[in-house]
Amino acid sequence: MTERKLRRAHVVAGGFPVGSSAGHDHDHARLRLLELLAEQDVQASVANDFADIEKWLPVSRLLVTYVAGPYPDAAQTHAIRSWLERGGHWLGLHGTSGGRAQKVEGERQRRTVKTEHHALLGSMFLTHPPLCKFRVDVRDTDHPLTQGLGGSFEIEDEPYFIELQDPGSTHILLTADYGARAVSSSVEPLYGSDTSLQPDGRTRVLSYTRKVGDGNVTYLAFGHCHNPASREGRTDTQPTTFRGPWETDAFNQLLRNGIAWGTA
Repeated sequence: MTERKLRRAHVVAGGFPVGSSAGHDHDHARLRLLELLAEQDVQASVANDFADIEKWLPVSRLLVTYVAGPYPDAAQTHAIRSWLERGGHWLGLHGTSGGRAQKVEGERQRRTVKTEHHALLGSMFLTHPPLCKFRVDVRDTDHPLTQGLGGSFEIEDEPYFIELQDPGSTHILLTADYGARAVSSSVEPLYGSDTSLQPDGRTRVLSYTRKVGDGNVTYLAFGHCHNPASREGRTDTQPTTFRGPWETDAFNQLLRNGIAWGTA
C-alpha cells in the first residue's frame, strides 16, 4: 500500500434492485459510517453497489460494506481478493453476508445462494428470526477490534444465523446463545440443517476476522435499521422506525475499532 491509501475508505451502502431500500435505511447507515470515518480523519468515497469497485480499491485502505442484496460478482470478488492480498481491509456489516436469493417451493422465505464472495468474506447468511434483545459474548477481549467492550454486552438487533465458510482460518470475536428468544422454523427447510450452530449446539458466531494474504476481512452481523419508507407495505409488528444497534455504545465502539484497525 502506498502512503496515499493509508487514510482513505470506500463505503458501499445500498439495496437491490437499484433504488430499492430492501427493507433497510441505507441513508442512516451511510451517514453514520461517514461520520465515524470523519471522526478519525479518514477520507471516503461512496457507492450503492459494487459496479465500480475496481476503480476505488486501488486508492483505498479500507472497504466498508452495508448492503441488502448487492454483492460482488466473480470478477469484482477477484479484484477485492487481490486488493486484500496486497494489504487492504474489508469491514463487512450485516447484510454483506447475504446476496442472491432463490425461491424454495413451499417456503415464504428465500434461500441464499452461495457465491464466490461468501468464500472471500468467510460467511453466508442463512436467516434471522424477528428483532429481539440478546446478550453478546466477547470471545477475544484482547483483540484490537474488541477493545472497550468488556466480556459481554446487550444489543437489540436481528439475530443473525450465519454459516462460516472456513472455520479453520477464522478468528472468532463475538458469539451469542439466543436460546428460546430467537428460534427459526425456516432454516432447516431452506438449507437442510442449521449450519450456523457451533459445535456446542447453542452458540452462533456474530463477528470474526480472517487473514487474506497481507490483508484482513472483518465481519459484524449487527447493524439493522429501517424507517417508514423501507417498511412500506409490510404488515408485521415491528416498529416503523428502528435504529437499535446504531444507538448502542457497543456497536459504535466496534465500528470505531474496525475503522482504526483497518486504516492503521
